[in-house]
This record gives sequence, structure tokens and C-alpha cells, in this order.
Amino acid sequence: METATAFRSGFSICYKPTKASLDGSDFVRVGSQLRMSPSGIKLYPSISHVKLSNRKVSFGSRKYTAIRASVSPSESGGSAAPIAPLQLESPIGQFLSQILTSHPHLVPAAVDQQLELLKTDRDAEQQKEEPSPAGTDIVLYRRIAEVKANERKKTLEEILYALVVQKFMDANVSLVPAISPSSSEPSGRIDTWPSQDDKLEHLHSPEANEMIQNHLSLILGSRLGDNSAVAQISKLRVGQVYAASIMYGYFLRRVDQRFQLEKSMKVLPQGVDDEDSSIQQVAGEDISGDRSDTSFRSTTQTHPELTSWSAGGASPGGFGQGIKPSRLRNYVMSFDGETLQRYATIRSREAIGMIEKHTEALFGRPEIVITPQGTIDSSKDELIKISFGGLRRLVLEAVTFGSFLWDVESYVDSRYHFVAN
Repeated sequence: METATAFRSGFSICYKPTKASLDGSDFVRVGSQLRMSPSGIKLYPSISHVKLSNRKVSFGSRKYTAIRASVSPSESGGSAAPIAPLQLESPIGQFLSQILTSHPHLVPAAVDQQLELLKTDRDAEQQKEEPSPAGTDIVLYRRIAEVKANERKKTLEEILYALVVQKFMDANVSLVPAISPSSSEPSGRIDTWPSQDDKLEHLHSPEANEMIQNHLSLILGSRLGDNSAVAQISKLRVGQVYAASIMYGYFLRRVDQRFQLEKSMKVLPQGVDDEDSSIQQVAGEDISGDRSDTSFRSTTQTHPELTSWSAGGASPGGFGQGIKPSRLRNYVMSFDGETLQRYATIRSREAIGMIEKHTEALFGRPEIVITPQGTIDSSKDELIKISFGGLRRLVLEAVTFGSFLWDVESYVDSRYHFVAN
């Protein structure tokens, strides 16, 4: 058997939507290489005495001026606690993480400053003349340009991440820390974090919440209201559902913005308020699949990741129960195929990379073993114990994360154009 590397069979993203998948299915597929940052952004004690000064932040071959918040030694004591699973590594990312831990309300201003500097750097690169094809100079020139472009991409990913984390902090919602067995929980459950379901649900419109409840019903089925029951579940599967829910939240915020605009202008298509009988058809679909398929290759299956929630006989059961008609779902059903595809596609490589890295940082890097027959050896799956209330919390956080990602991607693109048309 050979071992597949990293999360190439894990949390990579590729989506082709179908109208049968509007409640959150088929938003994840295996494929591209991922990278992991196992530790988290560190949260330091609140700062009451701050001194602002200028410093130079190195980025590629340029030097950037940035504001630094310095803390007196008397204020820097205490233990560190993570505020997000992913550790920011670029100079600008580390700078933003410092602002996040001390003065999160200053993050947008700091981001605007860094984006302006990135734009200046990119414009300067584009104005440089490429050397003549003769000689080795052009090879070196192109390699340097490629390295700088990769640095800018990583910096943009971390800017997006910092802005998403800041939006969670503004909402007074803490992100779930990196998943690991709890030493303080005798049963071995990993979901020791507090429930913040009400706060997360209030961050969405009523119409979007209807869709989110349907998404939860597809995932949890009859266990939707059973928060205390505990199941032993593949960690990889939970991670895939989390990544799928981020994609779903991104799509949901995008279509909800258009829906709210048309509703305010009273130009909604006819039939949006009609009860959609196709929802019941989706609810009754057979959710069967091969446990060895972790790639979500089929774009027509409904939540294939749910076929193996548990390894010990526990099963959520009743998938599709509780699916209710939704005005927003009916609205999306009125889209033609091309429009639906466009709205369900994440627009930038930076956003895709950030989702993959965040999911890896949260769930870790599993060992994926391929048998000689080309199937996944499920015996290598790491199993975790988690309550269905904990699963609900993870899904709600992921959907909200995706919604925030749409917002911050649009914000950053308005100041530093990087989204492909």
C-alpha cells in the first residue's frame, strides 16, 4: 500500500452545483495539494497601555511601513490561548495577528494600509520591462516574479483570514480551537467548547436561516434536536463536512444578498413564495455510497460524506428528515444552470487556499492509505467522539465562516483587485 500525502484525499475544493444540492451537498472534492499550519494565532492578555510607532515590514524586495502596537512588560504577562486554529506566517499576517489580539477594531484600517502597499508593489512589478529572450536573465526574471506572486497570494490569504477572524470577534463568537482529544473530559469527547448556536444563527437573514436549518437536517437527520447523544465518527469525514459547509455558507451569502436586493425592489420572480415540492423529493433520496470514497467525486450525490458518520454502529439516521420549504431555495431554483454554476463557484484561488488551510489547521493532517485495489483503507481513519450538539456547532460555524469569507473577499477586492472575472 502507498500513503497519499497530506490532505490530497481530504479537504481540497472543487464544486459543480446541481439543483438537487441546494441544501448544502457536494461542495467538497479531493484533488489539490494542501499545506498545514498546526498551531494557532496566539491571544495575549488585553493591552491597556499601548505605544504606536512605525516599523519596516519586509515583503519580497520591498520594505513596508506599518503601525506597531508595543506593550509594556508589565502588561505582557499571562498565558496564551488560541483565538483561531491557523497561524499566520507572512510578515503582514503576523502583524495583523498582533493587531487581532490587542486591538481587533483596528484590523480593517491596518488591512487597508497593507493592501495599498501591496498594490503599489504589484504595479511596480507590472511596469518593469521583461528582459530580452536571449540569455538566462529571462529565466531568473520570471522565477523572481513567480516567487513574488506566490508571496502576494499567501499574504492575501492571510489578510482574508484575519478579516474573517475579526468578524467573529465583532460578533462575540469564539472559533472552535484545533480538534484534539480532551484530557479534561473523561469520556474522550472533543467538543468541550461552549455552545454559541443562537449567536451564530442571528448572523444570518431569516431566509438564509431556513436554508441553514435544511442543511443541518440533511447532515444530522433525526438527531438534529438531540444535542447530548455522542457518536464515534471519522475525523476525516467531519473535516470534509466542515469544509463543505464553508463552501455552502459562501454560496448562501452570495445568493442571499441578491435575494434581499430584489425583495427590497419588489422584483422577485413569480413563484418564489410557492411551496417547492422538489424539496420533499430531495429529502427522500437514497443517501448510499461507498465508505472508501472520500473524494466526493460525484456531483449528483446528496451529502455522500454522511454515509459513514460513525464507525461503531451509531448513525445519525433519518437523513433528509425535517426538510422544509424555503423562499430562498425557491428563488435559487429559478436560476438557470449557468447562473447557478457561477454563484456556487468560489471566485479566487486565495479564498480556496484559505479554506483548505483553515480546515487542515482545525482537524490536522490525516494519514490516507491507498490499497493496491485503489480504494481507501478505512482502518487508518482516526475516530473521534463528539456529541451531535458539537456537530451542529461545527456546521453552524462553518456556514458562518463561508458567509464572512464572501464579505471580506468582496471588501478586499474593492481595494486590491485580485478576483478573476
